[in-house]
Amino acid sequence: MAAKRDKATDQMKLWKESSRKPVPDTLTTGAGIPVGGKLDVLTAGPRGPLLVQDVVLTDELAHFDRERIPERVVHAKGAGAFGYFEVTDDITSICKAKVFEHVGKRTPIAIRCSSVGGESGSADTVRDPRGFAVKFYTEEGNWDLTGNNTPIFFIRDPMLFPSFIHTQKRNPQSHLKDPDMFWDFITLRPESLHQVSFMFTDRGIPDGFRHMNGYGSHTFKLVNAQGKAVYCKFHYKTSQGIRNLSVEEANRLVASDPDYNIRDLHNNIANGNFPSWRFYIQTMTFEQAEKFRWNPFDLTKVWPHGEFPLQPVGRLVLNRNPTNYFTDVEQIAFDPSNMPPGIEPSPDKMLQARLFSYPDTHRHRLGTNYLHLPVNCPYRARVANYQRDGPMCMYDNQGGVPNYYPNSFSAPEVQPRFLEQRYPVSGDVQRYNTADDDNFTQVGTFYNKILKEDEKQRLTENIARHLKDAQQFIQDRAVKLFSLIDKDYGARVHNLLKKYSKVPNSNFGHVDEAHSSMEITDKAHL
Repeated sequence: MAAKRDKATDQMKLWKESSRKPVPDTLTTGAGIPVGGKLDVLTAGPRGPLLVQDVVLTDELAHFDRERIPERVVHAKGAGAFGYFEVTDDITSICKAKVFEHVGKRTPIAIRCSSVGGESGSADTVRDPRGFAVKFYTEEGNWDLTGNNTPIFFIRDPMLFPSFIHTQKRNPQSHLKDPDMFWDFITLRPESLHQVSFMFTDRGIPDGFRHMNGYGSHTFKLVNAQGKAVYCKFHYKTSQGIRNLSVEEANRLVASDPDYNIRDLHNNIANGNFPSWRFYIQTMTFEQAEKFRWNPFDLTKVWPHGEFPLQPVGRLVLNRNPTNYFTDVEQIAFDPSNMPPGIEPSPDKMLQARLFSYPDTHRHRLGTNYLHLPVNCPYRARVANYQRDGPMCMYDNQGGVPNYYPNSFSAPEVQPRFLEQRYPVSGDVQRYNTADDDNFTQVGTFYNKILKEDEKQRLTENIARHLKDAQQFIQDRAVKLFSLIDKDYGARVHNLLKKYSKVPNSNFGHVDEAHSSMEITDKAHL
């Protein structure tokens, strides 16, 4: 029976076999002082009180008390691995970033895939978007491309992000997942319906991280050596093929193997079955963006591939498991503001907010000098700045170099060739409401043009089984919204809710205005 154990289960045995030493290492304290005894505390007599001078015990307990760092607010549970990005197609006419310098060039990468809403101890096979974040260790500094396994997101305005995440977490009093919270927010913000429709299809439960696509999701900007820029979206297409779990199989794994995704990735890499993804871009000129029928920076919408085809760029390969989960996965920090010359942000509002939010979170969670940690260190570039000190400064603190700028003492200088691309902006400063910015057309296309009949049936079944536990007025509001996407979509959810509802005589489709704080209309559907 033991011979059938997989490599993840056999990690301790394999480590022992690979690290045999003629003489074991000497056990030490954290300061490197040799320890002569680690099974018993120092006490005054065999039954007496312990002594404060037992520094072996205090060294052990003091570190143990501080072992845990705050878990991520979102993407708390995930798996990570290392590998490389290889350029297969020339895009130097579009982007000057050295990572794309020539065909055949390889850049080391780290990838972390994760579930989004659950805590660090949650099951891997729950219905949820999956995070897909890539760190490219380039010679121009780290490039962190954060995204999900979906090309879209629930909201387009970052003001709503904390509230949205709260609704995916736990009720503040009961500390339970709350269907009212989830569906109340979703139905009050119909821009979320595109992502909701995606999440409740088969792709809402991918069969491990290897069998899902990844997306940068946001709109970015690529700048070439002549300073000409285009807008861009990034895509990673799995070479293993899309594969999803049925609801029944996912539920079985929740009980039998809640770490299924982490185990699957670890074992495949350990067995030499290295997962890979093809890397693509979509580009849009500034002129096309001005005329595009939707806001090209709207995170709840896609760019149609027929109008903006995928252009191949390279491939991502994962060929090494973490040496240690805590140092390599728990402490890895992805920051979308890390963009080398040639890659810049667009006016995407969600991206703009994340440029601040991510590094701010890392400084809270990991400390001021989180970029000194080996997994986050831009080790292929030489860091030279005017930042000093702070907890856990791990290097020489830049020695005697001045810590102010400008100065007259041969310290780091700016290089004008790395200035951001210049572009005009205009508009009145105010809070712009985007709630009614065509929330239905693309979802209708997804429902009618992408999904097959059996997929529609599973989509509406999954929604109804989840929505049935929400209050009646929220169910009614949801049915009306699904009907605005497509009458068949709404009718199917309606009929399934009648089947599953605990309320025998439901009046589905009628919105109780006393409970509704929005007007469910869309000009494109009138």
